[in-house]
Amino acid sequence: MEIRKRWSDFLFREVSIAPLIAFRIVIGLLFLFSTIRFISNGWIKQLYIDPPFHFTYLGFDWIRPLPNDWMYLPFIALIVASLGIIFGAFYRFSSILFFLAFTYVELLDKSYYLNHYYFVSIIAFLLIWLPAHAQFSIDAKRSPSIQRNTIPQWPIFILRFQLGIVYCFAGIAKVNSDWLLEAQPLRMWLQAFRDLPLVGNLLATSWVAFVFSWFSCFYDLTIPFFLSKAKTRNIAYFFVIAFHILTWLLFPIGVFPWVMIFSTLIFFPASFHEKWLNPLQKWLRWKSIQTELKITRSKTVIACLSVFIIVQLLIPFRYLVYPDNLFWHEEGFRFSWRVMLMEKKGYATFYVEDRATKGSIEITNSDYLSPQQIDQMSRQPDMILQFAHFLGEKYADTTLHFGSKSVHLWRPRVSADVYVTLNGRPNQHFVSRETDLMQEEYNLKHRKWILPLEK
Repeated sequence: MEIRKRWSDFLFREVSIAPLIAFRIVIGLLFLFSTIRFISNGWIKQLYIDPPFHFTYLGFDWIRPLPNDWMYLPFIALIVASLGIIFGAFYRFSSILFFLAFTYVELLDKSYYLNHYYFVSIIAFLLIWLPAHAQFSIDAKRSPSIQRNTIPQWPIFILRFQLGIVYCFAGIAKVNSDWLLEAQPLRMWLQAFRDLPLVGNLLATSWVAFVFSWFSCFYDLTIPFFLSKAKTRNIAYFFVIAFHILTWLLFPIGVFPWVMIFSTLIFFPASFHEKWLNPLQKWLRWKSIQTELKITRSKTVIACLSVFIIVQLLIPFRYLVYPDNLFWHEEGFRFSWRVMLMEKKGYATFYVEDRATKGSIEITNSDYLSPQQIDQMSRQPDMILQFAHFLGEKYADTTLHFGSKSVHLWRPRVSADVYVTLNGRPNQHFVSRETDLMQEEYNLKHRKWILPLEK
């Protein structure tokens, strides 16, 4: 009972709403920028309209891209929703719209999975339930009764918790022999900068790779705690900026560094956010209405927050139910905040075969997949299996020509010869052509048909 009371006291302690308002504006601007960037780079057509096949997530096979130019519609919705979040206009509708549109796009094809896409979906989901429009918003202007200067602490806490989860699990994931004892894959990646003036030769040395590996592990494991303490917050945020700008300069990881740099401002106290919110409110002639807040301790809020926290803590550890090397079979790899942990390349050749005559044709992967899809598929078992099943269905009940002989395939055999290299190891056989992939089910079970990592 004592623990429950302390947990309730913590969640419902009255605090300033300023950090939440600042977070709404900043994250909304990041949402808007990212969406416009995605459209301007032509990625909608390249990633979702042109490819004839998409690698759906298990259980979400029913989610498909909209036909042709209709695929631009979700991104228009994202722009509208982002503006609604920034200005707090029809905020609940805007946050729901953003969450649904963004998550829809994210679920279309796992080839494009990124940790920060997953992070954005979670943050968008959380925004639905947070009173981030209760001050300095169009909604509050239209309905002064919703205005609040203070709120319970739990909305700000849950955002800080989610950011802490990203960092801490990224650090836990780095506690492995490749990262700490071999400085891989950083040692390989930094070699690419050998020709840079002044710092090239330094970056190419092994000891720098080891320093980066160990420091990044320590950084991820500890930065949320340093940001949470007033005495260490400023120096910790300096390292947040330095760390993410350095990774942005060295590696092609899109807007993720900027998302983390600006999102972690939520760790700063209300006085920090008020320093720029107050002048902005004054410039826009915003009149804040002082309303008395009566905090009600909701058991539903406590239960939902507790469940959310437990789920977020458990999901990254689901890989423990699978045997063998996680980086090799990647079962339980996604949605576990494993950021830039491995260099893995594969080469996959698929064959459609007649079971009776043993005649076969070799598939040209680029006939069905984009370069990024091919790159991702060639080293991820679930995607290899999905593509094999796609080929089996496509060639079922068709006639193939093997030289001068024509054979009608009712239920073809599909196999693949796949070789993969992991973190600088030599190429190893990943999938044997002896395996009939049409006989393997696409599910969450351990895939025994993946050949074991030899070294």
